[in-house]
Amino acid sequence: MNEIEYRLRDSAGSLPEDVPRGLEQRLAERAARDGLLDVAYTELDSPVGRLAVASTPRGLVRISYEPTEAVAEELAARISPRVLRAPARLDEVRRELDEYFEGRRREFELPIDWSLSRGFFRRVLEQTAQIGYGNVGTYADVAERAGSPRAVRAAGNALGSNPIPIVVPCHRVLRTGGALGGYGGGIERKEFLLRHEGVLAA
Repeated sequence: MNEIEYRLRDSAGSLPEDVPRGLEQRLAERAARDGLLDVAYTELDSPVGRLAVASTPRGLVRISYEPTEAVAEELAARISPRVLRAPARLDEVRRELDEYFEGRRREFELPIDWSLSRGFFRRVLEQTAQIGYGNVGTYADVAERAGSPRAVRAAGNALGSNPIPIVVPCHRVLRTGGALGGYGGGIERKEFLLRHEGVLAA
């Protein structure tokens, strides 16, 4: 890691709030042009609260209910120190999420970067991504489709650590028998998303 990468990592949180208008975007554009922007992030408002979202050149890599600064630090440590707030690079993510919450989108078309998931966990999430709007599966279902039918608890752990909730719809996975089970963003958010999709009665 060279000196500029260390500096990028250390400043991954955000610029000071009083920066001149447009400077942040110009900085992001320059970093991308110079090959210094590996992860772009921003925050979005939604009916389930403020979301931190991030993408790489490969696709959407993170959606989180956690504070944006904490997510930026996580991405700097796990993917690359070249992390920068760049809202314009996430316009398509914003548009598709807005359409979803407005009831105008049932399927996301965003490319996914699976860098934060590996092995069985990734296979579970890839299978979960196939569960359509308004449908549900069980932890046992996704474990079996991921190739390890007895690894139900591990499937639950994979879903609990899903780095891209909503778009990779872990909220659509329930316990056998229909109980909601857990959700990394809190059970109230899971209930909201299932009501929004018509799975639960309003």
